[in-house]
Amino acid sequence: MAPSVFVTGATGYIGGDALYAVSSKHPDWSFAALVRDDAKAQQVKAKYPNLRIVKGTLDDYDVIKEEASKADIVIHTADASDHEGAAKAIADGMASGHTKERPGYWLHTGGTGILTFADSDAERYGEYDPKVYDDMEGQHELTNLPDHAFHRNVDKIVIEAGTKHADVVKSVIICPPCIYGPGRGPVWKRSRQVPTLVQKTLELKKAPIIGAGKSVWNNVHVHDLGDLFTLYADAAATHNHDAELWGPKGYVLAENGEHAWGDVAKAAAEAAAKAGYIPAPETTSMSKDEAWEVADFQALSWGMNSRGKAIRAKKLLGWQPKAPSIWEEIPALVKREWESLQQK
Repeated sequence: MAPSVFVTGATGYIGGDALYAVSSKHPDWSFAALVRDDAKAQQVKAKYPNLRIVKGTLDDYDVIKEEASKADIVIHTADASDHEGAAKAIADGMASGHTKERPGYWLHTGGTGILTFADSDAERYGEYDPKVYDDMEGQHELTNLPDHAFHRNVDKIVIEAGTKHADVVKSVIICPPCIYGPGRGPVWKRSRQVPTLVQKTLELKKAPIIGAGKSVWNNVHVHDLGDLFTLYADAAATHNHDAELWGPKGYVLAENGEHAWGDVAKAAAEAAAKAGYIPAPETTSMSKDEAWEVADFQALSWGMNSRGKAIRAKKLLGWQPKAPSIWEEIPALVKREWESLQQK
């Protein structure tokens, strides 16, 4: 029997692309998606007529628990790294609705904002940090980060579910960094960090740089991220229970390179100036407080370090990112953001 898949965030950027990637490879699988309003439900159904709509929000514990208990695979992307209630509902549903003979597979979306705690603790923005994590030799460090780190509260729920109920719940935290590229989902196709930086560049006529602009963050194209979700879904469907993939060791970084935020800002300004959208390729340095006024946490992230090496998925699942680099994507992104601003 074809696997059943429950998706949260199908109308969002990550979830929409993950649904596209997995369903494109496996059109015979059964898909259900949590959607909170009728208008978005219609958009999802228009693209996926055989998909079952589950009306509800992330606060609907009973709804989510029931769907998680029934599904063979749960792909959780909707505010996944921060909404404790939804994570608890999935954990409880998977543990109660599955058995050792029929385990449930939980593909949970984390975020490498969790790696920024050192900068936050030190109130340090725009400075370079040489610390680089990795998800193979340094995997234990990733699953035992400080409790006050961003997203850590939800990470612990997922890790506990995959450890305490290891025979029944096969969990993995897929942890993407800065995501870029146009999504292929039915509703939301835009990422956040770089598009917001580009948008502010166009509005201010100068690209914002936090502090010295030396902070470094990993990046990944959303299509490559979709491929990684598909590889994990394939592992679930074939009952690949390699202990290196799930549970206590199921923490996977999803990066394909890194960038200094100051360099991204300069590239955005150069592309905007070349296209004639701003007078000159200029930048402007901002303090933490000034950045917050521009774009709250999105802007603060441009001043933080989040660095890691994605080894596990490449070694164990053969993940091979192949989409255009962030540098190749910036001119097209600048054009899209300019066109979007003209429509407002």
